[in-house]
Amino acid sequence: MSPGQRSMEYLLGQATHALYKGFDAHVRAAGLSSIEWRVLARLQDGEALTVSQLAHEVPAKQPTVTKLVQRMSEQGWLAPQADAADQRRTLVQATTAGRRLVRPLVVRARAHEADMLRTLAAPEQAALKRLLAKLAGRTT
Repeated sequence: MSPGQRSMEYLLGQATHALYKGFDAHVRAAGLSSIEWRVLARLQDGEALTVSQLAHEVPAKQPTVTKLVQRMSEQGWLAPQADAADQRRTLVQATTAGRRLVRPLVVRARAHEADMLRTLAAPEQAALKRLLAKLAGRTT
Protein backbone atom coordinates (compact mmCIF):
# COMPACT_ATOMS: atom_id res chain seq x y z
CA MET A 1 0.00 0.00 0.00
CA SER A 2 1.45 3.37 -0.96
CA PRO A 3 1.61 6.22 1.59
CA GLY A 4 -1.20 8.00 -0.27
CA GLN A 5 -3.47 4.99 0.28
CA ARG A 6 -2.81 4.65 4.01
CA SER A 7 -5.47 5.92 6.37
CA MET A 8 -5.02 9.18 8.22
CA GLU A 9 -5.31 7.26 11.50
CA TYR A 10 -2.39 5.04 10.49
CA LEU A 11 -0.24 7.97 9.36
CA LEU A 12 -0.98 10.03 12.49
CA GLY A 13 -0.19 7.00 14.64
CA GLN A 14 3.11 6.45 12.85
CA ALA A 15 4.00 10.15 13.13
CA THR A 16 3.15 10.16 16.85
CA HIS A 17 5.25 7.06 17.39
CA ALA A 18 8.20 8.55 15.50
CA LEU A 19 7.94 11.79 17.49
CA TYR A 20 7.68 10.13 20.87
CA LYS A 21 10.04 7.17 20.49
CA GLY A 22 13.14 9.34 20.48
CA PHE A 23 11.94 11.33 23.48
CA ASP A 24 10.53 8.58 25.69
CA ALA A 25 13.93 7.67 27.13
CA HIS A 26 14.32 11.20 28.50
CA VAL A 27 10.89 11.06 30.13
CA ARG A 28 11.66 7.69 31.72
CA ALA A 29 15.12 8.86 32.86
CA ALA A 30 13.43 11.75 34.69
CA GLY A 31 11.29 9.18 36.53
CA LEU A 32 8.05 10.12 34.80
CA SER A 33 5.42 8.16 32.93
CA SER A 34 4.17 9.56 29.64
CA ILE A 35 0.96 10.87 31.23
CA GLU A 36 2.88 12.48 34.12
CA TRP A 37 5.08 14.17 31.52
CA ARG A 38 2.06 15.48 29.62
CA VAL A 39 0.45 16.82 32.81
CA LEU A 40 3.60 18.60 34.00
CA ALA A 41 4.39 19.91 30.52
CA ARG A 42 0.88 21.36 30.24
CA LEU A 43 1.05 22.98 33.70
CA GLN A 44 4.68 24.14 33.59
CA ASP A 45 3.77 27.73 32.68
CA GLY A 46 2.07 28.21 36.07
CA GLU A 47 -1.50 28.31 34.75
CA ALA A 48 -4.04 26.56 36.98
CA LEU A 49 -6.52 24.23 35.29
CA THR A 50 -9.49 22.31 36.59
CA VAL A 51 -9.15 18.55 36.62
CA SER A 52 -11.66 18.30 33.76
CA GLN A 53 -9.72 20.87 31.68
CA LEU A 54 -6.51 18.99 32.38
CA ALA A 55 -8.13 15.69 31.35
CA HIS A 56 -9.19 17.29 28.08
CA GLU A 57 -5.73 18.77 27.45
CA VAL A 58 -3.67 15.69 28.33
CA PRO A 59 -5.92 13.80 26.94
CA ALA A 60 -7.12 11.18 29.41
CA LYS A 61 -10.28 10.17 31.24
CA GLN A 62 -11.19 12.42 34.16
CA PRO A 63 -11.11 9.65 36.81
CA THR A 64 -7.59 8.74 35.64
CA VAL A 65 -6.47 12.36 35.92
CA THR A 66 -8.12 12.75 39.34
CA LYS A 67 -6.09 9.80 40.68
CA LEU A 68 -2.97 11.02 38.90
CA VAL A 69 -3.30 14.51 40.41
CA GLN A 70 -3.58 12.96 43.88
CA ARG A 71 -0.48 10.80 43.33
CA MET A 72 1.55 13.64 41.78
CA SER A 73 0.51 15.91 44.66
CA GLU A 74 1.85 13.36 47.13
CA GLN A 75 5.14 13.46 45.21
CA GLY A 76 5.21 17.24 45.55
CA TRP A 77 4.84 17.96 41.82
CA LEU A 78 1.29 19.35 41.80
CA ALA A 79 -0.73 21.59 44.10
CA PRO A 80 -4.48 21.05 43.89
CA GLN A 81 -6.80 23.51 45.59
CA ALA A 82 -10.51 24.22 45.67
CA ASP A 83 -11.68 26.72 43.06
CA ALA A 84 -12.72 29.89 44.91
CA ALA A 85 -15.42 30.53 42.30
CA ASP A 86 -16.86 27.00 42.54
CA GLN A 87 -15.95 24.83 45.53
CA ARG A 88 -17.04 21.71 43.63
CA ARG A 89 -14.12 22.12 41.24
CA THR A 90 -10.44 21.53 41.92
CA LEU A 91 -7.78 23.70 40.34
CA VAL A 92 -4.39 22.14 39.73
CA GLN A 93 -1.02 23.88 39.37
CA ALA A 94 2.52 22.57 39.07
CA THR A 95 4.62 23.24 42.13
CA THR A 96 8.09 24.73 41.96
CA ALA A 97 9.47 21.19 42.26
CA GLY A 98 7.22 19.99 39.42
CA ARG A 99 8.25 22.88 37.17
CA ARG A 100 11.91 22.31 38.02
CA LEU A 101 11.57 18.62 37.13
CA VAL A 102 9.85 19.23 33.79
CA ARG A 103 11.74 22.35 32.60
CA PRO A 104 14.72 20.47 31.09
CA LEU A 105 12.34 18.00 29.46
CA VAL A 106 10.37 20.81 27.84
CA VAL A 107 13.62 22.16 26.38
CA ARG A 108 14.53 18.68 25.10
CA ALA A 109 11.03 18.16 23.70
CA ARG A 110 11.23 21.41 21.74
CA ALA A 111 14.64 20.46 20.36
CA HIS A 112 13.40 16.98 19.48
CA GLU A 113 10.37 18.42 17.70
CA ALA A 114 12.54 20.86 15.77
CA ASP A 115 14.81 17.99 14.74
CA MET A 116 11.82 15.93 13.57
CA LEU A 117 10.43 18.86 11.58
CA ARG A 118 13.71 19.61 9.76
CA THR A 119 12.52 17.49 6.85
CA LEU A 120 9.77 20.07 6.24
CA ALA A 121 10.14 23.63 4.96
CA ALA A 122 9.03 26.38 7.36
CA PRO A 123 5.68 26.93 5.58
CA GLU A 124 5.03 23.16 5.69
CA GLN A 125 5.80 23.10 9.41
CA ALA A 126 3.36 25.95 10.05
CA ALA A 127 0.72 24.32 7.85
CA LEU A 128 1.15 20.96 9.60
CA LYS A 129 0.67 22.48 13.05
CA ARG A 130 -2.31 24.53 11.87
CA LEU A 131 -3.95 21.48 10.28
CA LEU A 132 -3.33 19.26 13.29
CA ALA A 133 -4.81 21.92 15.57
CA LYS A 134 -7.82 22.17 13.28
CA LEU A 135 -8.30 18.39 13.30
CA ALA A 136 -8.03 18.40 17.09
CA GLY A 137 -10.78 21.03 17.22
CA ARG A 138 -8.59 23.82 18.47
CA THR A 139 -7.42 27.08 17.03
CA THR A 140 -3.87 28.40 17.03
